[in-house]
Amino acid sequence: MREDQSFEITRAYDLLPHVVGASWASIWFRMNKRRRPTKEEFREKVAEYFKMLVPLTNAFPEEENFKEIIGYIKEKHEDEIRKILTGNNPEIETRYKRYVDYG
Repeated sequence: MREDQSFEITRAYDLLPHVVGASWASIWFRMNKRRRPTKEEFREKVAEYFKMLVPLTNAFPEEENFKEIIGYIKEKHEDEIRKILTGNNPEIETRYKRYVDYG
């Protein structure tokens, strides 16, 4: 797949984990008065909210000309979940630290 075909999806996945996942997770912990969740608890909650975006991975029609981008999107989504859960998404780790430091 050419870079120009995947560029927008890649940019979206640079932002979606922390804009959706970490933001919603932070609100959940805040509303439940959980000031010091463990990193694992925070990552799990981020992944839980991020997984709610799965319908976006099915947004394009199941047509031949979309086959490659659909595969790329599904792979990218699963990869981001793995990164979140293993602590390999630096932005999620930063958001965790910010949450426990400032609530």
